[in-house]
Amino acid sequence: MPKAASRAKTDATAAQMDNLLQLLAFDRRQRFKGRSRTPQCFLVGTDEVGRGCFAGPVVAAAVMLPEIEEQSELAHSLCQLNDSKKLTPTQREKLSDIIHRTAVCAIAHATVEEINEINILHASLMAMNRALAKLSAQIPDTMPVLVLVDGNKAIAGVECRYLQTTVIGGDSASASIAAASIIAKVFRDRLMIDLATQHPVYAWEKNKGYGSRTHREALKEHGMTPWHRRVFCDNLFNGTSYTDMKELNDDECEESVNELVLSR
Repeated sequence: MPKAASRAKTDATAAQMDNLLQLLAFDRRQRFKGRSRTPQCFLVGTDEVGRGCFAGPVVAAAVMLPEIEEQSELAHSLCQLNDSKKLTPTQREKLSDIIHRTAVCAIAHATVEEINEINILHASLMAMNRALAKLSAQIPDTMPVLVLVDGNKAIAGVECRYLQTTVIGGDSASASIAAASIIAKVFRDRLMIDLATQHPVYAWEKNKGYGSRTHREALKEHGMTPWHRRVFCDNLFNGTSYTDMKELNDDECEESVNELVLSR
C-alpha cells in the first residue's frame, strides 16, 4: 500500500477511535456519578428505526455494552461505532454481529396495525418498552438500571427499577444508543428486504419502506399492502405531503418526513 494511502487509513482509524472514546466517555459519566469510583447503575441504551416509513413495523433495540477498555481488542473492533445513519450497510452488518456477540441485547417492534391505531410516536415508544422488557431478564437486580433514550420523550410504563434519561441526538453521543441504533437498523433492513420478495413493485429492498419516488409511484399505481401505514399513505394520496420529494435515499427520506412524524 502506498505510504499516503496507508497514512490516510491510519488517520481515519485514529479519528474513529477518538469518536468511540468520546461515546464511551459519555456513557461512563452516566454510570459513575460525581467522584464515585464504582458504578452507580447498569446502563442501557435504546433507540428505534423506521419512524418515517410508509411501510413496515417500527423496530427498537436495547443494548447494555460490556466494559470496553481503551486500546483493547474489543475497542478496535468497535472503532467504527456511530449513529447508524452515518455508516454504510457493510459497516452496520459487521458492527451488528460484534454487538450481538459481546453485549446484552434485545430487539422488539410495534406492528403496522399498532402504528395506525396509536400513532407512530407512541408506537415507537411502545417498541422501545418491549425491547427493555425483553432485556430485563438478562440484567441482574443488584443495581438500578439507567436507560438512555434517544430523543426527547421518556418511555411510559417501564419497570420501576428503570431510571430514564432522554438524550437528543443520542445515537451520535452515546455508545450504548449508537449500538442500539445499529442492531435495530440491521434487523429492520433485513426484514424489509425479505418482505420485498413478496411485494417487489415497491422496491423495499432499496428504500426499506421509506418514501422514495419509486415507492410513491408504486403506491399510486398498485395501492397499499397490509404492510403499509394507512395515515402516511393517506397523506400521499391526498396530496398533502411528500409530493415534492425527489428520488432520495433511505436516510434523506426519513429526514424529509421528520417534521410530520414528530407532530403525531
